[in-house]
Amino acid sequence: MIKFQLEDADVFYKTDFYTSEKAWEYFEILLKETDWQEDEITVFGKTYPQPRLTALFGDSDKSYSYSNIKMFPKPFTKLLQTIKEDIEKFSGEKFNTVLLNLYRDGSDSNGWHSDDEKELGKNPAIASVSFGAERVFHLRNKKDKSIKQKLILENGSLLVMKGETQHTWQHQIPKTKKLIGARINLTFRKLM
Repeated sequence: MIKFQLEDADVFYKTDFYTSEKAWEYFEILLKETDWQEDEITVFGKTYPQPRLTALFGDSDKSYSYSNIKMFPKPFTKLLQTIKEDIEKFSGEKFNTVLLNLYRDGSDSNGWHSDDEKELGKNPAIASVSFGAERVFHLRNKKDKSIKQKLILENGSLLVMKGETQHTWQHQIPKTKKLIGARINLTFRKLM
């Protein structure tokens, strides 16, 4: 496990949270069984299809909003419940919602942002597990954008960000022109 030495942040990364074989098995199940949706986002007054597909699951009917998109969760599937329990046991955190992201290829992305919505409360913990193709992940300090951290999110890996991280850092999955396969990312969080 890697614990990053970042100012005002608590971030750690485990490359082999799931074996490659188990991660690919979960990838195939999630890809086929998830009712993926493509929302629209408005940037500088123009509306575009969101550059990835998403789905929200949770153990309550609490909605989750980000980038002017309001989502309502479906009940956890058996597989998502299993993954949630694995992450909770490892991280010591409790989660009640998971946002699934399907990055179909290198042109799908997620721009600079922080998971600091009011529904997440103060100093939220975000646990992100990756299945499928590797993708580059960037972190940057909000006050000094020249302070950055880059890592590769591998198949079966787990990234946990907690403490002040969402208030002091941003993160992104940038576009790439490389020919890469699909990746499914599950970001577990606790809605208040």
